[in-house]
Amino acid sequence: MIETQHAAEPVTLQTNRWWAVVAVAIGTFLLVTAEQLPIGLLSPTGEALRVSAGMAGLMVTVASIVAAVAAPVVPLVIGRLDRRVLLIVLMGLMTAANAISAVAPNFGVMLVSRVLVGIAIGGFWAVAAGLAVRLVTEAAVPKATAVIFGGVGAANVLGVPLGTALGGFAGWRLAFGALSVLALLVSVVLIAVLPPLVATEPVSLRQLGEQFRNPGARAGILATFLLVTGHFAAYTFIGPIVQQLSRIGAEFVGPLLLGFGVAGIVGNFVAGAAIGRAMRPTVLGIAAGLAGLVLLYPLLGEGPTSGVLLVLGWGLIFGGASVSLQTWMIKAAPTAVEAASALWVAVFNLAIGLGALLGGVVVDHLALPAVLIFAGALLILAALAIWTTRDFDADPTSPPVNP
Repeated sequence: MIETQHAAEPVTLQTNRWWAVVAVAIGTFLLVTAEQLPIGLLSPTGEALRVSAGMAGLMVTVASIVAAVAAPVVPLVIGRLDRRVLLIVLMGLMTAANAISAVAPNFGVMLVSRVLVGIAIGGFWAVAAGLAVRLVTEAAVPKATAVIFGGVGAANVLGVPLGTALGGFAGWRLAFGALSVLALLVSVVLIAVLPPLVATEPVSLRQLGEQFRNPGARAGILATFLLVTGHFAAYTFIGPIVQQLSRIGAEFVGPLLLGFGVAGIVGNFVAGAAIGRAMRPTVLGIAAGLAGLVLLYPLLGEGPTSGVLLVLGWGLIFGGASVSLQTWMIKAAPTAVEAASALWVAVFNLAIGLGALLGGVVVDHLALPAVLIFAGALLILAALAIWTTRDFDADPTSPPVNP
């Protein structure tokens, strides 16, 4: 057994703290909902605060960029602070940020609140991403990681649509206010169920830099960047893709994306179960499967039925990406889980924005199918990054991940 940077002393967990795992999952659910909720409330919020739709989109962009910066910076700044305290404080920050959003008198104040949301997202996710090793026994780590990342899929399926519906029914301010109240409740739950999570070795710039010299971690970061960029380059334009290529009516796009999200939740837990038995094949299969699907979409997705099946398959495969890549990072850097997770979260958030940006450039200058080919090329490169990496999961010299 090894001592990780997380543990106050090298002890082996005898029980699994599943209530704590569920509480952290609910926290990630609220964070992702808060990050993406403005997408569904863009028009009413922009009109009320007297800005254009393009300007209103900064509510999403600002939060994502700040989250990408906060992911590595927050662990650096907090040093040895108990991670339990950090998670509670960040959820408190989320409570305050959404309360400010709910009462924002102008767009400037709204953007300030979105900066606070970004800090909370980046810091919370950076710590939560590798928290499973501290809350459950080694054998249960893949399952616990899948539960934590299940909050991300649930936010897309339930959180954002419900928040958007609430905003449409009772006003966008009430939607942000409801998020604030829920974040406060989660803060109370975290206080009740999280054990002390003291770090004996704080994250340092040296640790962050060492991840790029670690072949496994380097491959995981590269694969994450390529896979997430490729996915969002195409997925950002999923509406036009299914309407123009698959001849699916605009009224069916919403329900189809709901199906995508449900399939993603299933994929998350399927991958969580598979990753514990065969990590490298699972990650490689996800990257290769996504590459094949998006490249074949222009050929096989020319009808409504095939289009629906391909979109659901897309959701199923991508749903396992987060848990699989995060588990890869945990296995690649068992003595620096928090540092590796912080870099991974930063790259993940940056790749979301970059994928949407590059996809837009391709769509504007070429035909719509070109964005699927572009995305497929990036996904092939992600698969190659995994395929050419030593199978450290099966290497007997690789140390186990113990809490």
